[in-house]
Amino acid sequence: MDDELRERVEREAEKHALLNAVKHEGEADVGAIMGPLMGENPEFRPHGGDIPSVIGGVIGEVNERSHEERRERLTELAPEALAELEAEDEGEEHPLPDLPNADDHEEIRMRCAPNPNGPWHVGHARMPAVIGTYKERYDGWFCVRFDDTDPETKRPDLDAYDQILHAVEYLGFEPDAVYRASDRVETYYDHACELIELGGAYTCSCPGEEFSDMKNSGEPCPHRDADPESVRAEFERMVRGGYDSGEMVLRVKTDIEHKNPALRDWVAFRMVDTPHPREEASEYRCWPMLDFQSGIDDHLVGVTHIIRGIDLQDSAKRQRFVYDYFDWEYPEVIHWGHVQIDAYDVPMSTSSIKELIDAGELDGWDDPRAPTLASLERRGIRGEAIREAMVELGTSTSNVDLAMSSIYAANRELVDDETDRRFLVREGVEVGLAGSPPEVANPPLHPDHEDRGVREIPVGESVLLETDDLPGREERVWLKGLGCFRYTRDALQYTGETIDVVREGNVDVIHWVPTAASVPVRMRTPEGDVEGRAEPEVGDLEPDELVQFERVGFARIDSVARRATEESSGRSPRDRHEDEETVVYYAHP
Repeated sequence: MDDELRERVEREAEKHALLNAVKHEGEADVGAIMGPLMGENPEFRPHGGDIPSVIGGVIGEVNERSHEERRERLTELAPEALAELEAEDEGEEHPLPDLPNADDHEEIRMRCAPNPNGPWHVGHARMPAVIGTYKERYDGWFCVRFDDTDPETKRPDLDAYDQILHAVEYLGFEPDAVYRASDRVETYYDHACELIELGGAYTCSCPGEEFSDMKNSGEPCPHRDADPESVRAEFERMVRGGYDSGEMVLRVKTDIEHKNPALRDWVAFRMVDTPHPREEASEYRCWPMLDFQSGIDDHLVGVTHIIRGIDLQDSAKRQRFVYDYFDWEYPEVIHWGHVQIDAYDVPMSTSSIKELIDAGELDGWDDPRAPTLASLERRGIRGEAIREAMVELGTSTSNVDLAMSSIYAANRELVDDETDRRFLVREGVEVGLAGSPPEVANPPLHPDHEDRGVREIPVGESVLLETDDLPGREERVWLKGLGCFRYTRDALQYTGETIDVVREGNVDVIHWVPTAASVPVRMRTPEGDVEGRAEPEVGDLEPDELVQFERVGFARIDSVARRATEESSGRSPRDRHEDEETVVYYAHP
């Protein structure tokens, strides 16, 4: 284990030892911190055999401190972790801990900073859900800032700007301001020039590999000590587009011997030959790197608290060098782990989803198989349900798992009471009726709201049942809203028995649809399309209405059947069937 890695292990071990000791108001233990230490730092795992001996001395030093000394040191080292721990200790009901040092700010100001390289997948919802909730909690302010200064490797999608803003609205929030970083390039140039005058930046034409070797060896770049006038001249040439891609960069002067090589003289601006897709920004060739652009913007709009992934801890450290040059106060930072979501075969990645769409394997961003917010919205799942599930994850520094079932449960609470019931039989089996059953069935629109009335379903001579519901010979079933039947001689014989046979537990209750009067339905689900037939009134519903298909689940009406007309009568039966098909998107059970 080299010295750099040893120092990182010791630093992380001190944090976890302090957390363990403060939480239990006792001494830290090697066994208790190994799990969290290795979980948050997977790069340590190949050295697992050496870790205990390395951190033993660190734990000994922590255990020699008093409880108050431990808390004070933890405040310096990991204030967000201490805040999270204190929230747990106080039994706080809200899943989101108090923002650190919130009382030190007149107004809480936060930002959601997406890269508009495509519509959002489900995991993207976590940031606006949490930031928007904090805004409401503190009566604060938040903006959406599109970090779109990479026109090449994370090339912006022109449609994504509005799609992302719609997603924020879908989740229940309205940003106080919207910015596009590509509109602010001149502002970044101005601050770069000021940084150069302060001696905090220099232009560098070293090939990337050559600089990397020098940086890793702690050796300064030969351009590092150039005078500000020369640096300013070369940077102005960069701004004018006077260099090719990779030929010149502007670096922030940090500590070339810093123990973390990733922080040594990092790139603030580079040349990009690919034009930006936005016409307003298409002439720029000198583009800021994200750490520079984001750091400048956070200060200029007065951001007080930043939430970012724990894998981006180095971003804050890089930006602090710039803030120190300008004598600015850095915002409070909360780092959290990644969210992992189950139930999807499609990768939770914008680029992967786009590839599947381009290959024709997905119909679009709102395909029910796609793990996207557009898909959930089209399936009839409310943004409030997603928001609630995301907020429940809190802001833990550990990776967290989100089961889609938690979103479904939250949505069910929101829509169940107001959603009427209907029958849908998937790929049904036709069975004749006998024994003079009622001509019309009258199941309730909602079992808990008699005042809404009933549905009127014409029965006809036969019904469709789901295959698994087909009773055995001489067995009885209760067709919901119609009555009791015995299966005999390939028909369902009406018995006229009362609902008591169900209450006694001897008869299953099943759903059904009339063969003749039912309407064809194609139900689009995350597992693929399912064909079926629904009770006739489903064909009269309006797009966007939500229904609960009894014993199947909730679904959103996407498009209604077009009845056969003179215009379509000359078409093939198959084409006419597709025209007359009602399409619904399945939400959840």
